[in-house]
Amino acid sequence: MRLDAAALVRWAAVARSSFAESRAEIDALNVFPVPDGDTGTNLYLTLDGAIAAARTMLERRGDELPPLADLLRAMSSSMLLTARGNSGVILSQLFRGFAESVVEAREEAIDGAGLAAAFAHADRLAWRAVTEPKEGTILSVTRATAAACRELVSDRPDATLVEVVTAAVQASDRALAATPTQLAALARAGVVDAGGAGFVLLVEALARVVHGQLQPTADPMAVRHSWARAGGPALAHPPAAPEEARDETTPGSPAYEVMFLLADSDDDRVAALTARLAELGDSLLVVGADGLWNVHVHVDDVGAAIEAGIEAGRPHRIAVTHFGDQIAAAGGAAPPAHDPDALAVVACAAGEGLADTFRDAGARVVLSGPGRRAAAGELLAAVRASHAGRVLVLPNDSDTLMAARAAAEAAVESGLQVRVVDSRTAVQGLAALAVLDPDADLDANGSAMSAAAAATRHGAVTVAHKQADTAAGVCRVGDVLGAVAGEFVVIGDDLAAVAADVVTRLLGEDGELLTVVTGADAPAGLAESTVAAARALAPDLEVVLLDGGQPIYPLLLGVE
Repeated sequence: MRLDAAALVRWAAVARSSFAESRAEIDALNVFPVPDGDTGTNLYLTLDGAIAAARTMLERRGDELPPLADLLRAMSSSMLLTARGNSGVILSQLFRGFAESVVEAREEAIDGAGLAAAFAHADRLAWRAVTEPKEGTILSVTRATAAACRELVSDRPDATLVEVVTAAVQASDRALAATPTQLAALARAGVVDAGGAGFVLLVEALARVVHGQLQPTADPMAVRHSWARAGGPALAHPPAAPEEARDETTPGSPAYEVMFLLADSDDDRVAALTARLAELGDSLLVVGADGLWNVHVHVDDVGAAIEAGIEAGRPHRIAVTHFGDQIAAAGGAAPPAHDPDALAVVACAAGEGLADTFRDAGARVVLSGPGRRAAAGELLAAVRASHAGRVLVLPNDSDTLMAARAAAEAAVESGLQVRVVDSRTAVQGLAALAVLDPDADLDANGSAMSAAAAATRHGAVTVAHKQADTAAGVCRVGDVLGAVAGEFVVIGDDLAAVAADVVTRLLGEDGELLTVVTGADAPAGLAESTVAAARALAPDLEVVLLDGGQPIYPLLLGVE
C-alpha cells in the first residue's frame, strides 16, 4: 500500500475525529492549575478548518481528487490560516513538511521510504518554526518519530509503508511518555506534553488508515496505550475503499464556520442549543461550564445559528468565516488596496474591556483568549482590513505568538510590511502600544515596542481549578494563586492578600508605573486594595486602572 490523495483525505478525517474525541483530555494536560490550556481544542479547530477548505477545493473540482502534492499544499496552506495557538501552527508546519517532501520526490503516492523522508522534513520545519525550541515538548516527539523511521529505512530500504507507520506509532508513544523526564514543569504537574499527545494521535490516525481501521474509537488515548503494550497496531480489518472516508469532504457540506461565547445560560438551555445546532450543521463543539460556554459549528444558515444562541443566552465574541474565502486566501487571492505609508496596529484582547482600551488607542482588535485563541487567518484578515501598508501586531499572549508570526509571513508575501511585537501578556501589549510613534518607521516602532514589552514586569492573580504541584508548592482546588512572569510563586486563601504579595514582588526598587487590569470575576474592591498595598511601598507610584473583562484571571498586573 502507498499513501495517495484518497488516503490523505481519510487520514485527515480520522485525525479530526481523534482530536474531537480527545480534545478535552488533551486540554487537561495542562501544567497550570487554571483552565487556560486549550491545545486539544486548538488542534481540533486547526485541522477542522483545513478539512473544510479541502472540501471547498473538492467541490470546485466536481469531487475529483487532485494530485497528492496539490492536495497537501492546499491543506497545509489552509491549515496555516486556520492555525490556533502554537500547537496549531506546529501542526500546519508538519503538513507543510509532508507537502514539500512529496513535491521534491515528484511522486503521486508515498511508500515506506517516502513516509520516513516526509516525517524527517516535517520535523525540521516544526523545529524551525519555534523560536526557542525545548526538549519535552511536541518537538521531542516529532524528532524521535522521524529518527525511528529514518533508522528503519536506513537498515531496510525496502521497508513497507505498514512497517514504517508501525515504527512511527511506537516511537512517538515512547517519546511522549518520556516528556516528563525532559521538562520539569511536566514532571511537577504529573502530565505528558499536550502537543506531543496530539502528535501521537495524528500518527495513530495514519496507522488506522494504513491498517483499514477507520472508525474512531470511544477513547483514542486509551488505544494509544494498548497499541504501545501490544508492540504496534494489529490488522483488524481489510483496507477500506476510498469512498468510505469521504464524508468529511463531500459536496453540499456547510459553507460557514460560526463561533461564539455564550453567557447567561444554564445546562438545560445549552443542551437545547446543542440539539438545535446539531440539526443545523456539523462539526459541533459546545464546551464550558460555570456560566460560560464556547460554541463552534459549521452551518449554511448563519442567522439561524446565532438566533439559537440568543435563545439560549447571551452570545458574544461572534466570529463567522466563509470557507470559500479561506481557500481563496490560501490560494493567494489579491488583497485589497493599501496605503503604503499608513501605519496600523492589530492587537489581540481576551476581554471586552481590554478590547475597548486597545480600540481607543487606535488599534484594530481581534478577540482572542483561552478556549478561543485567534487563528492566523483571523489575524491576517485584520492586517489586511487595516488597509495600511505597515502593520504592527500585538499577540498579547504567548500561545498566540506563533499564529501572529504565521499571519505576518503571509501578509509579507502579499507585499505588506508587518512586524510582530513580542508581547506575551496584555499588560506588555499596553506598555508597547504606549510608546508607538506614528511618525517613526516600522522597524523603529517595532524595536521600541518590543523593548517596552520586555521591560514590563508582569503578574497575575487567579484561583486554582485543580490540584497541582507548582513552584510555590502544592495547590488545591479553590486556592488563590499569584503568578510572576508566568510562574506561580504564591499560594493563599485570600485574593487581596495574594495580590498584595504579587504586586510587592513586581515593584522591586525601581517600579514607577503600575497597571492593574481587573477581570470578569474580580470582586469589588480588589483593584483598590492592590493599589493601596503598592502605594504603601511606593507613595509616588503612578497607577493605571482598567476594567479588562478577561476570563480566568481576576487581576493582571504590570510594572514599568
